[in-house]
Amino acid sequence: MSISELELELGDRGESGVPDRVGVLGGGRMGAGIAHAFLLAGAHVSLVERNDSEADAARERVLRAVDASIARGATGETRSELEARLAVGADFALFSDRELVVEAVPEVRALKIEALQKVEAQLPTDAALASNTSSISIDDLADELKRPARFLGLHFFNPVPASNLVELVTGSATSPELVADAQSWVSALGKTPITVSDAPGFASSRLGVALGLEAIRMLEEGVASASDIDAAMMLGYKHPVGPLKLTDLVGLDVRLGIAEYLHKQLGARFEPPALLRKLVAEGKLGRKSGQGFYHWDEA
Repeated sequence: MSISELELELGDRGESGVPDRVGVLGGGRMGAGIAHAFLLAGAHVSLVERNDSEADAARERVLRAVDASIARGATGETRSELEARLAVGADFALFSDRELVVEAVPEVRALKIEALQKVEAQLPTDAALASNTSSISIDDLADELKRPARFLGLHFFNPVPASNLVELVTGSATSPELVADAQSWVSALGKTPITVSDAPGFASSRLGVALGLEAIRMLEEGVASASDIDAAMMLGYKHPVGPLKLTDLVGLDVRLGIAEYLHKQLGARFEPPALLRKLVAEGKLGRKSGQGFYHWDEA
């Protein structure tokens, strides 16, 4: 390959190694984190929320993360340079020229299907579509799409800026070329991809939720306090955060939804504990509500 041919190929790929035009559907904690990651990697990012008010809130989440990245020296770009590559709104037409869109709406099957279908209707035919689902079958979602070969799971972890892992979930129809591209994109984000076949809970959620549910049962049975259960895993097994505090960070409602799905798919070992159902019914959802297994200063 000549130098000019190499330069042309690099130019087509983009210096960042990620698609130049990326979309994210859903601007909550996860969606904003995904948008922030692609912004820092050099992409132009379109972030879509369900209404203007939530779009404004999503923009602020991304820009707060941008400010934090600048403060710790994680990027050499200015806030204005990064903000110039960010478009936020409530119109799905913002996805009409995207090369990749990542769906990051709540973990509800019907909601995800509706969202993915709306995004797919806007995308160029060769664009990639990904779901950030942490448990719902990729094949199940792909069955509702027109271009399943261009669809896969891209499961980011919370909080996105601090997590080094992205789980790539391949459906039976996902093209090998898309898998290879996605592995490259994740590496370009500075994260490590693992590739797993479609199965209930994939690899990470299946193991993580099993540990979290058992920790909740131990608390429910009075085996130990939440802080001591967490300390056992952090100090004894070198986990960076304990399973109960992690459940607070993820959201008790989110973990309950995943557990209910895995219970249905895999049986009794994933039955949600009564304590988890009780706390969710009381609105004690973890950090986002101010209380879960712990009390949080920020609600």
